[in-house]
Amino acid sequence: MTGPNGSVVTFGETMALVRTVEIGSLRHAHSLAFGIGGAESNVAIGLRRLGASASWLGRVGDDSLGERVRREIRGEGVDVHGIVDADAATGLMVKERPSAASTAVHYYRAGSAGSRLSAADLPEGWVEGAAILHLTGITPLLSASAREAVLVAADRATAAGVIVSFDINYRSALASPASAGPILREIAERADLVFGGADEFAVLYPDASPAEAAAALRVAGCAEVVVKRGPDGAAVFADADVVEAAGFTIDVVDTVGAGDAFVAGYLSARLDGLDLDATLRRANACGAMACLVPGDWEAAPTRRELERFLDGGGDPVQR
Repeated sequence: MTGPNGSVVTFGETMALVRTVEIGSLRHAHSLAFGIGGAESNVAIGLRRLGASASWLGRVGDDSLGERVRREIRGEGVDVHGIVDADAATGLMVKERPSAASTAVHYYRAGSAGSRLSAADLPEGWVEGAAILHLTGITPLLSASAREAVLVAADRATAAGVIVSFDINYRSALASPASAGPILREIAERADLVFGGADEFAVLYPDASPAEAAAALRVAGCAEVVVKRGPDGAAVFADADVVEAAGFTIDVVDTVGAGDAFVAGYLSARLDGLDLDATLRRANACGAMACLVPGDWEAAPTRRELERFLDGGGDPVQR
């Protein structure tokens, strides 16, 4: 499955992000770093760095945090449709590293501007003019209006012949598996391309293996089902084939955002017309590279950085 060369459009909540700069609990943190983070904007930024055209839409508060969200994403070359909501604040995400091997993420987003997304926010022709519409399972769990926006966008894309990409991206803080399962399954079964980990496919189809979940989605009309396996690589179920690719061995610093980088790599490769083997190799490399630096999107690679990584890194000193 490939789409015509063109843009990827996506929408969802991007929040201000505060993270500790040293290992240890927030209870004892002495300094914090400030930034932004959101699954959909992470993917859009990753795509832009790889040379693809990307557009992000979201609601932010009429506050300094909202200004920062819009400025940061626009600064990465993404086409930004930042709707300023004067009646709600920009959401906040706080990350800590309790130990060298763990990361904890805390969300302060109830009633946020981002959760107030609605179908009316989607501009006429915006979805229809894209090559790919990328959605995640985070947005439909934020509110009833956000869920409607996702479903409407998917239907508009399908009617226009636009590829629908869906990353399950299940967040237990937003809904239980029992509540989230039917909602996310409804969206996945409308998509052409679905991404998820084994545990996320189990939210859609309890007690099913990833292969069984992929088969169910293929029956529903999904062209490609991508199972993300973290450091063990990934697999794609397409047609009668299963294509697998190993991951990369790296020294992990922060895994948050790795899945979004993987998706950006995969979508950019499909837009470039690469075969599934090359697509998975690029996606796995992008996911691995995202783990090398703290932050949600900061380590998303450019084309040159990706090529260097795939070539084995070369001289560690760049002159």
